Amino acid sequence: MIEVKRLDEGDPMIFQVTVREEGGTSRHQVTMAQATYRKLTGGKVGPDRCIQAAFEYLLQRESKESILANFDVTMIPAYFPTFGSEFKNYL
Repeated sequence: MIEVKRLDEGDPMIFQVTVREEGGTSRHQVTMAQATYRKLTGGKVGPDRCIQAAFEYLLQRESKESILANFDVTMIPAYFPTFGSEFKNYL
């Protein structure tokens, strides 16, 4: 289960993400600029759903323990180049 809680509405927005799976829980702090949010979603879903979709994408590729504890959404393509082309499938 992926739980997303927005901690700051500013720019960048700050989220706390908790991933609960069999075998444990991981917590992450994620930032996302308003411009990045608009680029990724076109405003069609809320920012919380965007972050949840990003984690769904990440969890298909690595364990929750391998996901950085603190990062900005723009870092994902550096590790996973297909993020830009595949992300919309997760929304």
